[in-house]
Amino acid sequence: MTSAFFISAASVRALAVLPAAVGPTITTMKGLPITEQLYDYIVDLFAPEDDLLKMLPTEAQAEGIPLINISPDQGKFLQVLMQAVRAKNAIEVGSLFGYSTIWLARALPAGGKLYTLELNPKHAASTRRNVARAGLSDKVEVIEGDARKTLDTLVPHGPFDFAFVDAEKIEYIDYFEKVMAILRPGAIIVGDNASAHGAAWNTNPSASERNFVNPIRAFNQRMATDPRLSSLLVPISDGMCVGVVKG
Repeated sequence: MTSAFFISAASVRALAVLPAAVGPTITTMKGLPITEQLYDYIVDLFAPEDDLLKMLPTEAQAEGIPLINISPDQGKFLQVLMQAVRAKNAIEVGSLFGYSTIWLARALPAGGKLYTLELNPKHAASTRRNVARAGLSDKVEVIEGDARKTLDTLVPHGPFDFAFVDAEKIEYIDYFEKVMAILRPGAIIVGDNASAHGAAWNTNPSASERNFVNPIRAFNQRMATDPRLSSLLVPISDGMCVGVVKG
């Protein structure tokens, strides 16, 4: 789960002169650095939030829920992917307070269903309330508990067209295996935080980063090499690894 961040041209120039011991040397850019002004333009034009979505992070913070939700451009990106495969049956692993849940559910057609899995009872309750406020209770089922177990309960409801994984990073591979077993050919699986806060390249992260970076690297490796998938790490926000199920 991530909030938006910006990389200014000035920051890129500064990084380029840092010694190797501090981090990777940036000598060229394969794309355009995202300034705050360009980011705002993208969000305002393509992913504007309605009043409810704008309120949710502030309300969540007041409830003591961490603000590690996806950004608006990520929400719209997920919607575009869902609509590209005409998703009617979808899974979300990790709902937090329902911000991403609402983006996903709004992409469903009439009769569509989103099963969102959340471990934390407080977060699950917040998701239910916010989904109801969005008028989406008929499209969303919030399932409380450990997703490594609750994913098994979704087998009778499959196969699924789309899955978004954004929960405990150390369990990403476990989610991956269970989700892949219930996706149809042509379905899409997306994992958030695939850039690992910019450290996904690091084969030897510090002790404080290890439990975050290494599981992300393992997930990315699996997404990249699993013969059932055609995948790519898309550098949006903290990175989203997107895979299409072949067949």
